[in-house]
Amino acid sequence: MPTAVREALEDAGLMEAYQLRPPYQRNDYLGWIGQAKRDATRHQRLAQMLAELADGTVYMKMAWRPRRSVRGPKGQP
Repeated sequence: MPTAVREALEDAGLMEAYQLRPPYQRNDYLGWIGQAKRDATRHQRLAQMLAELADGTVYMKMAWRPRRSVRGPKGQP
């Protein structure tokens, strides 16, 4: 993870929200931010990621709901 992204997540208190996202989303965000050619675009994409993580129901401008486990601790219903 790039240092700037890590620092932004930590400063915003969103590292846990980021880590709770599925691996494909974490990879998509990092790749999307990293592919930006201009600094302004990179900052804009980082801001979008932070806003979506803070909201908790959005992924790449699409509605998203985290999966809820159907089992309790240690597999108990």
